Amino acid sequence: MAAIVRTLRCSVLKQSSRQFSTTCGVQAGEKWRKEHGLARSGTEYGPLTDLPDWSFADGRPAPPMKGQLRRKQEREALARRIVMLNSEVDRGIERWSQKQEETKRIEEHKKSLLLKPKGKLLVKKLSQS
Repeated sequence: MAAIVRTLRCSVLKQSSRQFSTTCGVQAGEKWRKEHGLARSGTEYGPLTDLPDWSFADGRPAPPMKGQLRRKQEREALARRIVMLNSEVDRGIERWSQKQEETKRIEEHKKSLLLKPKGKLLVKKLSQS
C-alpha cells in the first residue's frame, strides 16, 4: 500500500509544474551574525526569544512560555556542567602540582642519601664554590 502511495505521489509531482527543492536553505545573514559574535539565526537567543510577547495592562509580566522555560533549564544545565568541569580541571591541576612537589621531595631525599665528601674532597669542594 505504501509503495503504491509513494509511486502515485512521485508521478503527481513529476506532472506538476511546481519545482521542489530538497536542499537545505542557508539562513540569510548567518555568516554576518557569526562574524559579529551573534547567534546563527535571530531565533536562538536574544530579546525576541527570551522576553515575553505580552504583559498585563497593569504592568504584571506574562507567565513564561514553554520555550522560555525549556531554554532556561538548558542554560542552567549547561552552567552546572561548566562549573563541574571547571572544578575537575582545578582538582587535576592541584593533583599535578602535588605530584610535582612529591617527585621533587623524593629527588631531594635521594640526594641527601648519597655519600658526602670528606677530608680533602670537602675542602676542595668548598674552595671551588
